[in-house]
Amino acid sequence: MIVWLNGSVLPDPAAAGISPLDHGLTTGDGVFETLKIVDGQPFAVTKHLERLVTSATGLGLPAPDVAEVEEAIATVVKADPDITFGRLRITYTGGVSPLSSDRGTAGPTLLVASQAIRPPAPTSAIVTVPWVRNERSAVAGLKTTSYAENVRALAYAKERGGSEAIFANTVGNLCEGTGSNIFCVFEGELVTPTLESGALAGVTRGLVIAWFGAVERDVPLGRLVEADEIFLTSTTRDVQAVHRVDDRDLNAPGEVTAAVAKVFAERSAEDIDP
Repeated sequence: MIVWLNGSVLPDPAAAGISPLDHGLTTGDGVFETLKIVDGQPFAVTKHLERLVTSATGLGLPAPDVAEVEEAIATVVKADPDITFGRLRITYTGGVSPLSSDRGTAGPTLLVASQAIRPPAPTSAIVTVPWVRNERSAVAGLKTTSYAENVRALAYAKERGGSEAIFANTVGNLCEGTGSNIFCVFEGELVTPTLESGALAGVTRGLVIAWFGAVERDVPLGRLVEADEIFLTSTTRDVQAVHRVDDRDLNAPGEVTAAVAKVFAERSAEDIDP
């Protein structure tokens, strides 16, 4: 594992000096991005950095210095060039602050870390959870470090044999997973929830729409039982077929899912920074 913190690569990642007063730790006041590393190269850097800036400014943090983040990414990747498949995470927080909701004046904390991981399973089982995404929240659509509800929901799904949890929003429409976007096939039509549902504008989600085409539409959660195919998208999943929804089994991957996965694999191999 390679860790870059506020300008320097740490010789011992376990000794990273994050202040106990860092607002990202005490309140979850921060944003992050996760990039896929394939054969030592990070994928879709430009799109991820654009979203990092959007999330930071949406949270009211100063816009991160994109050039500094790019330098940090390059330094981390160069320090561990042998990662065949991995995750690179950028974390950007409100920095040292009072032990309250008030922000301090010390400036943000920037942390970039990489780690080799196992490739995801070819299919996933999803579990709908009893909690909802608030599409009217102050942080709706922002990729913040306030992830406790995702941790709780994912644990709930795993207790029931799933590998991802799926949220509806406050009006009962399908929204997203804890770390993924969701696509459904209804009678041959590929559909994904709108961003107005509260779903994050996933980078992989956007590329699937651009490269293959999909209808963005509000989908009542109850319609999941009618879907002929379902797949998830995320940075490290790419396009991952769903073989079970709660207690319902699905043929996975279906024809549409397989076609989307093929197009995504081909296009992403052609351009490391689409």
